[in-house]
Amino acid sequence: MLLEDKVAVVYGAGGIIGRAVACAFAREGARVFIAGRTRQSLDAAAGEISAVGGVADVAVVDALDERAVEQHFATVVGTAGVVDICFNAISHGDVHGSPLLTMPLDDFMRPIVTATRSQFLTTRAAAKHMTERRTGVIMAITATTSRQSIQEVGGTGVAFDAIESQCRQWAAELGPLGVRVVWLLTTGIPEAFHLDGAQLLPGYGTGSPMTPDQHVKWMRDKTLLGGLTTLADLGAAAAWLASDAGRSMTAAGVNLTYGAVPTR
Repeated sequence: MLLEDKVAVVYGAGGIIGRAVACAFAREGARVFIAGRTRQSLDAAAGEISAVGGVADVAVVDALDERAVEQHFATVVGTAGVVDICFNAISHGDVHGSPLLTMPLDDFMRPIVTATRSQFLTTRAAAKHMTERRTGVIMAITATTSRQSIQEVGGTGVAFDAIESQCRQWAAELGPLGVRVVWLLTTGIPEAFHLDGAQLLPGYGTGSPMTPDQHVKWMRDKTLLGGLTTLADLGAAAAWLASDAGRSMTAAGVNLTYGAVPTR
């Protein structure tokens, strides 16, 4: 197993993306600590982790609360002794469907502030511990909105750009101390946005709102391989990147966009 005897912390594990990553880590042998704001969704995630043969320690933590993040990470270290992997998958409160000309400033800024604050707090908490041991990997997730020019996505693209930029700076500072900082670049994951029950999604510049199926086709048509990042893709790549097999990578992302964003 790729992550045998490793300890992983996943923030935002109550969401479908964090849950998929946590399950992938558990399948590969990691002991998993999951955190989020809603106990019910965390308990559901713990049940899925148990179903794949893992064990999850659950904690209700607001990843925007500086003291709560620091205390949680210290508790995990006190319990497990070490933390090898820290993954941030919290949601950002994005608002889509409005042009910037008419969007309230708070709606635009929310995902940017949320993404950068939570990424900083969880990364710093992990780094304080990992640099003492001179080993560890800190991980994030972004999407093609950080690279493509798409209408009506509010602050989402800026937020993902900021996550990647922050990861590069952390990698530059933590690399000499033995810690890697990486991210997974996705197309956006249909399994995630189909859960919200929306009948129509924004038009994103196409001229009219789209059904979920139309949205999937629109996204798929932007790729070279005619596919979109799945939860299975994400979990497999996250486990590989977190493992020793990915030890040569830092300040970089694994491109899971099916060619929607060519890497230069």
